[in-house]
Amino acid sequence: MTDSINATADIAAADIAATEEPKRFRSELSFPYADLESCVELAQTLFARVGSSACDQGELAAWMNQSATGGTFRTRISAAKMFGLIDTGQGRASITQLGRDALTGSGAERGARVQAFLSPELFSRMYEQSKGHILPPPAAIERQMEQMGISPRQKERARQTFVKSATYAGFIDASTGRFVKPGLSPQEERAPARDDDLGNGNGAGGGNQPPIDPIIAGLLARLPRSGEVWPEAERALWLQLLEGSFKLIYKDRPSG
Repeated sequence: MTDSINATADIAAADIAATEEPKRFRSELSFPYADLESCVELAQTLFARVGSSACDQGELAAWMNQSATGGTFRTRISAAKMFGLIDTGQGRASITQLGRDALTGSGAERGARVQAFLSPELFSRMYEQSKGHILPPPAAIERQMEQMGISPRQKERARQTFVKSATYAGFIDASTGRFVKPGLSPQEERAPARDDDLGNGNGAGGGNQPPIDPIIAGLLARLPRSGEVWPEAERALWLQLLEGSFKLIYKDRPSG
């Protein structure tokens, strides 16, 4: 009778363990599935097309030659938001101030990328635990992430995006290999980016001006995708419209 009771208890304990298994292996910390560099590229595309305005995520996917429902694009969108580079809502996306600062040529890109790297909780916790030290081998990094709550199935992906993002943001010191926050000059400490800093705009107006004139941006948005049929007559008309837009928007060099 006692053996029967013990066997029943063992079965019940096994059943409880089985039901708790998925919970145990579900990551307690979220992390970006795309690295910081690829997310900055997404922000760069977004800003080049619409400036600080919002756009439909399907349009952004098309500009990046990706499918809006594909895993690659959805992963990048989610990661870019986690890094603080973009905002999303109701199927639309817009760049944040941090995202603008992180773009090449902003004058504050190094400082912005440091802040973006530390935005995901997993990455900031890894920095607090390992700063000043040489990062351990991959297996040790993954064990460290598991202890923080990353599931065994996701630890390799988490490590890959972590190391690649840390390298891109300058956290791996080139001379010592230590994991340290890069030194920043006062000018690099997130000075607000301006469109003219990024080499965009037509030189008139202020920092809220779109990087590309809306007329030209509209024409660019009408370009067919690579490989699609585009009759020669329609191409000629598009080029005429583009040339007319240049004459309207830009000034000619003064004669004499």
